[in-house]
Amino acid sequence: MTSTIMRQLWSVVETAQAKLLLQLDDASLVQWLVKQTETQVLLDSNETDFLNHYIQSRLALIRDIAYERHSL
Repeated sequence: MTSTIMRQLWSVVETAQAKLLLQLDDASLVQWLVKQTETQVLLDSNETDFLNHYIQSRLALIRDIAYERHSL
């Protein structure tokens, strides 16, 4: 996966409403983040699969970030 895709994903996480990130269940959150990233960067099927797995492995971090922003 390219650095552009990674930057775009984390940009989506940072700009998304914290409440939304916290409300979605794991599968919905992964799907939503992939779709939002795909609106900015064209992904082939391998990149989409990798992004799905990457987000799943970072869900705790993503929720922690959202919780911190939501608590402010």
